Amino acid sequence: MASSKEYLEFILEQLSKIEEVTYRAMMGEFIIYYRGKIIGGIYDDRLLVKPVKSAISYMPKVLYELPYKGAKEMLLVDEVDNKEFLVGLFNAIYEELPTKNPKKKV
Repeated sequence: MASSKEYLEFILEQLSKIEEVTYRAMMGEFIIYYRGKIIGGIYDDRLLVKPVKSAISYMPKVLYELPYKGAKEMLLVDEVDNKEFLVGLFNAIYEELPTKNPKKKV
């Protein structure tokens, strides 16, 4: 099942207190970027983030879920109705996220 544009817009509104949150549509789902780094995505109308240590320690309840079959597990964000929680989560895990690797020229 693909994610809805309405759910994406809801999540973006919840994150409106911070700048540089962008997204990219990918096969019916949405990859979420924060300040140029992939922080997670919206899969089947669920917000999932990368399972970095800072995210695990920030979240009161840790639930691992698969974004799609064959993918690595990610953390399900249950508290999407709480703007302050989401902003805090994104800020808490930003530094731990890997930077984008430059593409190699062949």
